[in-house]
Amino acid sequence: MYNLEILEKGCEELGITLSDTQKNQFIRFYEYLVEKNKVMNLTGITEFDEVLVKHFLDSLCCVKAVDMGKIKNVMDIGTGAGFPGVPLKIAFPEVEACLLDSLNKRVKFLEETFALLGLEGISAIHGRAEEYAKNKAYRESFDLCVSRAVSNLATLSEYCLPYVKVGGSFISYKSGTVQEEAEQAEKAKILEIFLSGYNDGRKKTLFCVAVNLLELQDLQAVLREIDRKPDMATMTLKEKSAFVAGLLQDAAAAKNIDLKLHKKKG
Repeated sequence: MYNLEILEKGCEELGITLSDTQKNQFIRFYEYLVEKNKVMNLTGITEFDEVLVKHFLDSLCCVKAVDMGKIKNVMDIGTGAGFPGVPLKIAFPEVEACLLDSLNKRVKFLEETFALLGLEGISAIHGRAEEYAKNKAYRESFDLCVSRAVSNLATLSEYCLPYVKVGGSFISYKSGTVQEEAEQAEKAKILEIFLSGYNDGRKKTLFCVAVNLLELQDLQAVLREIDRKPDMATMTLKEKSAFVAGLLQDAAAAKNIDLKLHKKKG
């Protein structure tokens, strides 16, 4: 017999009520996960209580950020052994779920898991996120896209956002280091703004260097300066590029950072 007190208490704190059938599905999922883990690399966590907390309950924590009652379908990118997709499907059986993984043997494990648990309205697909994002059947088709610890936030945003329909949400499961990743993701967005429309190679290099070296708040200050420039709309691309480069160099100079790009001799 398994002690489900940790799972039951955790779900209660999340506002989730599990039926006996759902509790049994979690147990069977655990048993099959541990069994298959002996012959393939699925997880480094195998103790029952640890799996309850670090896999099952952690997967369900997205309810703190999104109302699952308003979610009709969910895409799980880089699902691995089925996290968070399978726990979400067990807890919210009415939600259609699609789980994507780049390793075919994990996809087969997931398909076997769905059948074992009697889960319907859930599928597993084999491939890479950037490839399926081009497929009209998946692009901008999901109310919710989730991903759990597969890459840094800046990269994940590029992989996952194409799947989210207008008005939908993307949730990345992250540990305590999320602040640094969030700043890098914001920097990536700012760099995209700086680079858009500019065809001056040397200026583009300067923009990239600046985004890498300057603090996020410095870059945000530069964006505010750009927004306050009244005649930006009438400036040529070359003038805009030079203006933005000047702002970045001034911001860098204030921090004693040299952003000057010297022409190569010869």
